[in-house]
Amino acid sequence: MRANRRTDTKPELALRHALHRLGYRYRKDYRLDLESGRRVRPDIAFTARKVAVFVDGCFWHACPQHGSKPRANEWYWGPKLVKNVERDRVNDAALILAGWTVVRLWEHVPVNDAVATVVTALTASSAAATANAEDLPRHEGREGQPPDPDG
Repeated sequence: MRANRRTDTKPELALRHALHRLGYRYRKDYRLDLESGRRVRPDIAFTARKVAVFVDGCFWHACPQHGSKPRANEWYWGPKLVKNVERDRVNDAALILAGWTVVRLWEHVPVNDAVATVVTALTASSAAATANAEDLPRHEGREGQPPDPDG
């Protein structure tokens, strides 16, 4: 199993190169220490926009379309693959609770479709951040001092 990469897989590299060509900058395999005490490492993290992208392998994450069930050592692989999927769901919930947008892509998704999905999530997160900023009250006082209550 030493040859199985945790990072820099071919589908992940293709997605990262395509996003970089479009001008997007990100962190790869960036460890997020969430307030819940959970540690999560998305394949691609847009920290300013709080978007976490995971490129899941069909075997390791039990793709319903392409995931294969091993015949040898089924007693070992069956529970392991189920635990991987459960861990993914727990990590997704922890990230969402921390205010992150989670994008999960299968390795078999064409690169153009994957890029479109990520760009849509980035656009939605930046639009939400802009809307939230517009809802915040604006203070007219000098920098670092509260506004004068008497006007």
